[in-house]
Amino acid sequence: MAAKSHKPLNTFLFENLSRQKGITHFISTRDGGVSSHPFDTLNLSFNVSDDPKHVASNRKLLSSALGFKIESLTTAKQVHGNNVAIVTRDMRGKGSNDHASALDGIDAMVTNVPNILLMIQVADCVPLLFYDQKKRVIAATHAGWRGTILEIARNTVNSMVKRFKSDPSYIYVGIGPSIGPCCYEVGREVIREAPKDLIKTRNGKSYFDLWEANKSQLIKAGISASNIEVSRICTHCKSDTFFSSRAGGGITGRFGAGIILA
Repeated sequence: MAAKSHKPLNTFLFENLSRQKGITHFISTRDGGVSSHPFDTLNLSFNVSDDPKHVASNRKLLSSALGFKIESLTTAKQVHGNNVAIVTRDMRGKGSNDHASALDGIDAMVTNVPNILLMIQVADCVPLLFYDQKKRVIAATHAGWRGTILEIARNTVNSMVKRFKSDPSYIYVGIGPSIGPCCYEVGREVIREAPKDLIKTRNGKSYFDLWEANKSQLIKAGISASNIEVSRICTHCKSDTFFSSRAGGGITGRFGAGIILA
């Protein structure tokens, strides 16, 4: 995963998705915006206690830097579930300028409509971006520990197959920056529900590997391991670059993971 500069802000790109024609994608960082501490500076979420005017300005800065229209931005009211929305033309722009109009109760969005920018907002949870190069279908997915255990990544692939006849062998996926197995200490609730082989114990503490859990789901759904890129960037370790809820004591902004069909 390589950094690409868009002054006055930076975004990260997946190498596998960057090789695909007909799409644009990004992972934003926490830098280059106007929000004040603890949302400094490029907070993209209306659903934290940041000034809504600052969030609107940040989204405009992002859209200007990346060359998309703010009216194309489509977001969801993420609830840590496994519901997948098929985004149609009339849903374009839902949540672009406020939280109230975002798609309700959704943690993954799939579309084959051009000029709809699907954006997930995260701060430790796993963002996943999908592209079916044959059917020209994209998806953006938010996977926290609950969503991961509920197999939101696998549900996203299944929705692409069911609705658009996607063949998983043509789907490319990027698993973005999120809290890594180095830092994601978990308690009994997660230990009880998570796959046992993905819980590791160190110094009497338990850690959950969200990256491997989601990658495993994608492979079980039929996606080749060679088509999956894992950024392996821990947001807790790199909280100076990415928002991290744990590092911020639960009060922080959100960075975005987005994808759009040209």
